[in-house]
Amino acid sequence: MAVDEGLVARVRERLAGPTLSERRMFGGAVLMTHGHMTVGVTGGELMVRVGRDAVDDALTRPGTRPLDMSGRPMRDWVLVDASALADDDLDAWVSRASAFVATLPPRS
Repeated sequence: MAVDEGLVARVRERLAGPTLSERRMFGGAVLMTHGHMTVGVTGGELMVRVGRDAVDDALTRPGTRPLDMSGRPMRDWVLVDASALADDDLDAWVSRASAFVATLPPRS
């Protein structure tokens, strides 16, 4: 499935800054802040790093499900369907991921 470049651009705009980097992996685009994977786009869906303690709460939100790569759930992440990514929702998800990543130790 092709990466939704429009969604990548929307996310990139929200994370813009000197600590932003981007890599192509997992069949999609992963955006990193301070060297940490923060959010990603696979197809038209958003991978959001919320942290292990926040996954259960995040999964109560519309359009979410566990992020499962190769039959193994990624414990810090959820996947958000394109139908649940209106601008306000995308803002909230990107903010949530950024807040979690800000708690992680700096990468060298």
